Amino acid sequence: MPLYENVFIARQDISSAQVDALADSFTQLVVDNGGEVKKREYWGLRNLAYRMRKNRKGHYVLLNLSASPTAVAELERTMRINEDVVRYLTVRVPALEEGPSVVMQGRGRGDGGQRRGDRERAGEGRDGGMDRPAERADSEATEA
Repeated sequence: MPLYENVFIARQDISSAQVDALADSFTQLVVDNGGEVKKREYWGLRNLAYRMRKNRKGHYVLLNLSASPTAVAELERTMRINEDVVRYLTVRVPALEEGPSVVMQGRGRGDGGQRRGDRERAGEGRDGGMDRPAERADSEATEA
């Protein structure tokens, strides 16, 4: 059977328990149509890039599917009808990822990952911590 990744965004004003119930109903729909959900991840309540249907945030859920195209079509039809789903995207992939997705790996990093702007403010710019080249620094010091 073909493999798919499906991500859907649920409205911000429903609870995470309701999002879980919504994902359960989508999983059951895929199973009833002869497919299988290999992995399901709840990515949490995240900011949207722009407002969608008066929502600024949304609950993100990833489903890795092994299902027929008709089962995926029925899943997408159900998502389009459901008023709690703001957006969805289904992509056919050659192989499903094992382990946590990239989004979940970024959350568990825990190293206090500094952003580029934070590094530059700390004096660690793109040049590896040097504020300016050594020859410029020497020539400016002798001119002063």
